[in-house]
Amino acid sequence: MFIAENFMLALAKILDIALTLYMWILIARAVISWVNPDPYNPIVMFLYRATEPVMAPVRRLLPFRNLGIDISPIIIILVIIFLQTFVVRSMMQMATILR
Repeated sequence: MFIAENFMLALAKILDIALTLYMWILIARAVISWVNPDPYNPIVMFLYRATEPVMAPVRRLLPFRNLGIDISPIIIILVIIFLQTFVVRSMMQMATILR
């Protein structure tokens, strides 16, 4: 059963790294939005393309859209922290049970 345990641990670690990386991409997008970036800059285009599919549905669900401040990155970061705390740790604990 060590193969299943190692597979589950590796999957949990990859998921943790991917969620952390996406959280940093969201933070970069939020920081970029404070200035007036060049929309044709490849880095800005990447940040918008990587985050907009997740941020747009969250923005639609928010009741106070016209406040002038976008809190959707904060909500998404909280969801990522929840996923890292609950899902990744649960996967790691399940892997130790497989021993």
